Formats: sequence, C-alpha cells, structure tokens
Amino acid sequence: MNGAGRVAPQVGAWLFRNRGWLPAPFLIAIAFSPVHYPGWGALVVAVGESLRLWAVGFIGLPSRTRGDGAHRVVEAGPYAMVRNPLYLGNLLIFLGFGVAAWPWALVVMPLLLVHYGFIVSWEEANILTKMGSPYADYCSRVPRWIPKWRRGGEGRWNGREALRSERTTLLVLVVVFSVMAMRVLLSG
Repeated sequence: MNGAGRVAPQVGAWLFRNRGWLPAPFLIAIAFSPVHYPGWGALVVAVGESLRLWAVGFIGLPSRTRGDGAHRVVEAGPYAMVRNPLYLGNLLIFLGFGVAAWPWALVVMPLLLVHYGFIVSWEEANILTKMGSPYADYCSRVPRWIPKWRRGGEGRWNGREALRSERTTLLVLVVVFSVMAMRVLLSG
C-alpha cells in the first residue's frame, strides 16, 4: 500500500473521532457573519435536522458514539434510500447556515464534503470488515450520498430516542440562529 493509501484511513479515523467539535469554528464564524437570507437558511437547516431526527429514530443511540462499532445493518426509514442520512442531514444544516450567512456556503460546503468524504470512506470500510456480506449487499443496493426512492425494511421509528439523541444538535441550532437573529434585530 502506498503512503496515500495509508494516510486516508488515518485521516478518516481522526475526523470521525473528532467530528463533533471540528465544525464548531465554522458555526461560530457563520453566527457572527452578516445575515442575508435567514428564512431560506432556516428552511434548509430544518430539512437537514428533520432528516437527522428521522435517521437517528431508526438507527438509535449506538450510532451517536465516538466508537467505531456498528451493531446491525439498518434498512428502515431513510437508510432504505441513502447509506449516510445523518451526514447528509449535517451537510444540509451547514448549507442552510451558509445560505443564511451567504456566501459562507461557498466556503463551508467544499470543506465539509471533503471532511465527510474521508469519514464515510473510513466508516464504511470499518463496517464492511465487521459485518461482511450483509453490509456489502446493503451497499450494493443503497447509494452512499444521493437518495434513491425505495421502500424501507423492517424497523420502527423511536421519536423519544431521536429527540434525546439530538438534544445537543438542537441546542446548537437554536443558539446559532438566536445569535444571528439578535444581530439582525440589533442592526436593523
């Protein structure tokens, strides 16, 4: 294996372990940037967070750890249409904030696409090693990023668990939009 082949998994693993705080500087910069399209931004953020709530309600709390252990292949809810709905939701959230504080989307989105690209490559290789053919079969049917409409497998959405799991994300969203709203009110 060449040097680049060894570095990419290491980068993906490091980004995965630190995925909770690494986007924080972007959120802080966006929160204190001029606000241009708050309504459109809030709408895109709401779509992204709705996708996250839907996804975590099916996959459960084990997916929200810093560990790399996958417990089962989930094909219910959004996982029937796309393999990474939580990361897709994150991208929509950041796109929404970037739209609200335009032109931040032009800076944040390319960086986050690379960021999540490394994470997903590492994470999927890890899951494939642990789960083998059931996960390989799932990957062959379900796209990584661009959702493809198909009916989900067996599973039940747990709203209580989803809200409990997303409480920090929801708090961050409220804080960032509150800072942006206060800045708009104070400037106008």
